Amino acid sequence: MDARLQRRIQRYGWDHAVDFYDQHWMSQVLPATQGVLERAAIEPGDRVLDVACGTGVLAIAAATAVGNDGSVIGIDLSGKMVDAARAAASALGLDNCRFERGDGEAPPDPEGGFDVILCGLGLMYMPDPEQALAVMARRLAPGAHLAVSVWGQRSHCAWAEIFSIVDARVESEVCPLFFRTGSGDTLHHALHAAGLSGVASERLSVLLRYGSAAEACDAAFLGGPVALAYSRFDAPTRAAVRAEYLRSLESCRLGEGYAIPGEFLIGYGVKAAAAGSQPVLKVRRKGATP
Repeated sequence: MDARLQRRIQRYGWDHAVDFYDQHWMSQVLPATQGVLERAAIEPGDRVLDVACGTGVLAIAAATAVGNDGSVIGIDLSGKMVDAARAAASALGLDNCRFERGDGEAPPDPEGGFDVILCGLGLMYMPDPEQALAVMARRLAPGAHLAVSVWGQRSHCAWAEIFSIVDARVESEVCPLFFRTGSGDTLHHALHAAGLSGVASERLSVLLRYGSAAEACDAAFLGGPVALAYSRFDAPTRAAVRAEYLRSLESCRLGEGYAIPGEFLIGYGVKAAAAGSQPVLKVRRKGATP
């Protein structure tokens, strides 16, 4: 898919999903959110960038961690996601973070670099995830941390049939190669290729729990990456894709609800210090929390 087209699909798709995302997904992706924050080792006074910030969950947590002497910038392609993040931060009285529309493959470049860069479940939607990671790494200060999460192996995500179900009814794929960054050692190698040291990755198995068929379908079709395509379906097509999706989840049904297997992959690394010196690794103090 043409990169510009892919960005437009993601921008307007998440504009459609914003009103439903937190309701249906915030608790479901909590293990990935916590994993990224733990690996980021954010400290008071840090300058943090949150790429593909969505409704601001990671950025707001980072703003709390950096305190008044630190700062956080969140960027996202979706203007409505940015508006939602601003509103959430404002409601909490946070004045050390700001949000703006921006492309993850062309993030801000402050003098001296960022102390931490986060990207929670955003790389899968970018036209060139490897290039995005390389650019993020260049935006880091020496010794700074990059922590990211992606969805894992397709075979470990029972909800994955949503893409083929929708793609069969649209002219272009909604999320081409969505699971590529979570397959095998792809993310691990990409972090190495970006020039980071101390690279590590780990997989987290989860169950996405929904209390009813309607809730499971609303999460998939209204609050997720296929929201734009779904918004353009007529009523019979919407009924058909919901029924097909539920058939694909039959093995996950528990009474009226669903427990759907999923997998997250957390990856992280450190930007090396200048040649001839050792990386300055930030170590979380005992008892500290993100």
